[in-house]
Amino acid sequence: MKALMSVKQGVALAVMLSSAMISSAHALTVYTAGPGSLAKNLASGYEKQTGVKVNIFQATTGKVMARLEAEQANPQADILISASWDTAEDLHNRGWLLPYQSANAAKVPDSLKSADFVAQGISALGIVWNTKSGTPEPKEWRDLTGPDFKDKVTTPDPALSGASLDLLIGLQNSMGDGAWKLFDDLKANGMVVSGPNAQAVTPVMQGAKAAVFGAVDYVSYGNISQGESLKVIFPASGTVIAPRPMMILKSTQHAKDAQGFVDYVLSPEGQKMVADAWLMPARTDVEAKRPLFNELAILPTTSDGTSERGAVLSRFNTLFTK
Repeated sequence: MKALMSVKQGVALAVMLSSAMISSAHALTVYTAGPGSLAKNLASGYEKQTGVKVNIFQATTGKVMARLEAEQANPQADILISASWDTAEDLHNRGWLLPYQSANAAKVPDSLKSADFVAQGISALGIVWNTKSGTPEPKEWRDLTGPDFKDKVTTPDPALSGASLDLLIGLQNSMGDGAWKLFDDLKANGMVVSGPNAQAVTPVMQGAKAAVFGAVDYVSYGNISQGESLKVIFPASGTVIAPRPMMILKSTQHAKDAQGFVDYVLSPEGQKMVADAWLMPARTDVEAKRPLFNELAILPTTSDGTSERGAVLSRFNTLFTK
């Protein structure tokens, strides 16, 4: 009897080891530009549903793209989730993406999907104001050029944030030369260009500064939910949204599992996780915890291509490094 049990235990152990090896062999690797907690929740949910392990590399879009480029001789990523729509368009033009349209994308607006990438969720840019700063609540971008905000404003670096660069382009498209007068006045009023979004928000959250010009909203909504004295303000004159494209790399060795992951992120369960991270869900039939893009005045960010983006960035950098 003991020998029989031993054989059974050995078979069970062999099955477990075999399953683990299969799971490891079919592990997905997802490169994502934050929020890290959302990526972990989606990975955990997909693994529970399918048994497929998901490895996550989370960093800024710039760092994610640098790693992706460096690994081209030996690609590691199966799926990329970026904070910049331009990333997806660029990789599409380079032929790096595997075409896939999930059935769960039926409720995603056409403007937020293509043949080979789709929005995971959407953020928007706004003014993030410290309600205890002793400054009047700003309503418009130009309010931050007033004397009450002298030396009290930060902004993310558009060289590090595609969404911040989109805001510059959106304002230029909307205001023409008036946008550059606005940037001149912000500079004259002492606005500081910080690093990525978090570096711009932190001094405002801590009270050293009063407001952020063009902060990504979901981070601050999360801070507010934890008791921080912040308010997210969307100017009536308009702002830009930042869809977060999700795409499968053509180099993947696990296309079916990658497609399954995209399906899961776009499922009602996955989209609720997106909403719980204070992003707008990509699907229109999933409730959000914050304003949706159809409630905002959206500025156009279309340009003639990378040359115009480069020209806008160069002009902005020249202004703020003088």
